[in-house]
Amino acid sequence: MKNLLSFLGFDASTMTIRKEVIGGITTFLTMAYILAVNPDILSATGMDKGAVFTTTCISAVVGTIVMALYAKLPFALAPGMGLNAFFAFTVVLTMGYSWQFALTAVFIEGLIFILLTITGLRSYIVNAIPLILRRAISPGIGLFIAFVGLKSAGIVGSSDATFVTMGNLHDPAVLLGIFGILITAAMLVKNVTGSLLIGILVTTIVGIPLGVTQYNGIMSTPPSIEPILWQFEWHNIFTVDMIIVVLTFLFIDMFDTIGTLIGVSNRAGMVDDDGNVKNLNKAFMADAIGTTVGAMLGTSTVTTYVESASGVNAGGRSGLTSLVTALCFAVALLFAPLFLAIPGQATASALVLVGVMMMYDIRKVDFSDYVTAIPCFVCIVLMPLTYSISDGILMGVIAYVLIHLLSFTMKDRDARNNINWGTILLAVLFICRYAFL
Repeated sequence: MKNLLSFLGFDASTMTIRKEVIGGITTFLTMAYILAVNPDILSATGMDKGAVFTTTCISAVVGTIVMALYAKLPFALAPGMGLNAFFAFTVVLTMGYSWQFALTAVFIEGLIFILLTITGLRSYIVNAIPLILRRAISPGIGLFIAFVGLKSAGIVGSSDATFVTMGNLHDPAVLLGIFGILITAAMLVKNVTGSLLIGILVTTIVGIPLGVTQYNGIMSTPPSIEPILWQFEWHNIFTVDMIIVVLTFLFIDMFDTIGTLIGVSNRAGMVDDDGNVKNLNKAFMADAIGTTVGAMLGTSTVTTYVESASGVNAGGRSGLTSLVTALCFAVALLFAPLFLAIPGQATASALVLVGVMMMYDIRKVDFSDYVTAIPCFVCIVLMPLTYSISDGILMGVIAYVLIHLLSFTMKDRDARNNINWGTILLAVLFICRYAFL
């Protein structure tokens, strides 16, 4: 047992098995919604919904196990939100291509990611982002996931006049979401171990008499993946549209993953003094393998989930956390209705309070130094407002380079924040991404 724990990066002097297990379960519960959402989105393309459900589980298990055993980090992977929407609504329903074409693009993207990871290019890209901007990613993600939680609970709604507005406070579901946040916050203040997980479970139970928590029985056998397994379309791989689709997948996935790994690792203290994440390249490999295997099984791009922050803040620090999450996804194959019964109002509490925790790193940004403060603010504020981690990072880097160049401020008080040719090249590539993709 000790050898297995050691292999997973578990350090008995600073970690406990209980916290690792609670962390793994908490991460799973906050991202279990993907088991319902991904099949619903991809089935709009004509893909078999039951098959997509099974593939979603299996691809999450594969990617997360690689993260656990190879990278030894407490992060979970699954088919990514946003990426699945681009797959279904842009590539298939708008551009008019088949879902087989879209799966082929995802497969090519995965192979390119494996190549970029082996060569170390993805790590080079991370290091080309100035340290101060990397430190801004964590609070940006905090705002983003808090907004996701508030929206899923109905506490924040949409409005034609103001884009967003307060939800209906007379709705029992919204009141349940508020209750979940308050009860979990109270346990957090009292340092109750596993408060995020307990809060999710308590809110789920309270939601039963309110009619918010819906349970539809136990599934005995997972649906077959045969209808979508290894369904590729090769005759369009050299078209301009294929290149555009693959590059778009690459940009979104790469910088969502970079943002998640850097942001969550910073909050957990899992970085060195220069802001470097432990086993970063191995984490990238888990992402690349997950995407490639996912495409072969029949799902959209697999990526590292920002909801992993909930498990990290519950105490998860090693590959044992992600291994537990992977096991939960495996169990979900047989008990999907049980896990899917957990409403958004229950997981909202974890997302909102983790968002609070991730704001801690904002103190590392000197807002009196405008040359770095403005790009950091752009990075932070655009993540929730564009509903995209990658857009926040890309626009932050562009702003960082342009403001430094226009103000003739090439060097910073901290040499780790200086722009170099790598940073400038990234900014040029990001501008091209918005201009042409």
